[in-house]
Amino acid sequence: MTVHLEVADGVGTLRLDRPPMNALDVATQDRLKELAEEATRRDDVRAVVIYGGEKVFAAGADIKEMQAMDHTAMILRARGLQDSFTAVARIPKPVVAAVTGYALGGGCELALCADYRIAGDNAKLGQPEILLGLIPGAGGTQRLSRLIGPSRAKDLIFTGRQVRADEALTLGLVDRVVPAAEVYEQAHAWAAKLAKGPALALRAAKESVDTGLETDIDTGLAVERNWFAGLFATEDRERGMRSFVEEGPGKAKFL
Repeated sequence: MTVHLEVADGVGTLRLDRPPMNALDVATQDRLKELAEEATRRDDVRAVVIYGGEKVFAAGADIKEMQAMDHTAMILRARGLQDSFTAVARIPKPVVAAVTGYALGGGCELALCADYRIAGDNAKLGQPEILLGLIPGAGGTQRLSRLIGPSRAKDLIFTGRQVRADEALTLGLVDRVVPAAEVYEQAHAWAAKLAKGPALALRAAKESVDTGLETDIDTGLAVERNWFAGLFATEDRERGMRSFVEEGPGKAKFL
């Protein structure tokens, strides 16, 4: 299999495993969707790390496979391509991308599906599709512009240039830069901490933010309001408030 789901201590690691560059061919895309949906369903997965290994995150689509596709074939495949990435973006749990080496094209788009991105100091990110006479097709034109703003996104998409970790941090494309050897460890620690949090409240927070970015503010506020009130029916809310009153802030332990 080209993607594995490994679960330990509440953290599920979606591990790309298609050496040497983790090229995202159709089979890998479909497997990614399958495992993202499994991570969504599993109660023992409370947070997720996306990881490509010590040397490379994912260097993009399988160009040789795509070259053999004509217009009709890509019309039939394009939705499946987007759906595989959307399945990752819609995991209703905290998701962190652990980025080492290249995260280009589809690899960058996959990192964009995470809630948080930790990059190694050896990382290079970009959307080079324009150099093939194409545009990003797995969500890059939409998620990148929402993350770093339209002008910066257009610069990366129009030029196809790669950015190193330090520039990616400045752009807001990644959230933290660490030594390459520490990327997975730190990403797992981020996920493990949140895996101990209130699962439904984290889901509510993620859905409220994501929905708000995709709609008008009144609709976003309505989503927030409904989740906020609904959480008052949960055991986690009762546990959290009781702990605050009796022990002080930040000491609640959630199931």
